[in-house]
Amino acid sequence: MQFKQLELKSEGSWLKRTLGSAHFKRTLIAIGVGALVGFTFYYFTEGRLMKSIPGTEILKSMAVGGFFGLFMTNSPCARGRC
Repeated sequence: MQFKQLELKSEGSWLKRTLGSAHFKRTLIAIGVGALVGFTFYYFTEGRLMKSIPGTEILKSMAVGGFFGLFMTNSPCARGRC
């Protein structure tokens, strides 16, 4: 009997594999788009100048939008596990 030689490759560190994955990049893009949508929604619904809008309100809206972007890419249904 002949057996083939099994070749094992090093996968690298967990951090390097995670940062290089397509899913991680797609998640970052979705968070950025969600934050941008949250900011634009807040800006157009408030109807105030940028000088009169408090920075904390802008950050809250961007955080909510970023969370929605994160949820949209990492929910079980988005990954085909419904």
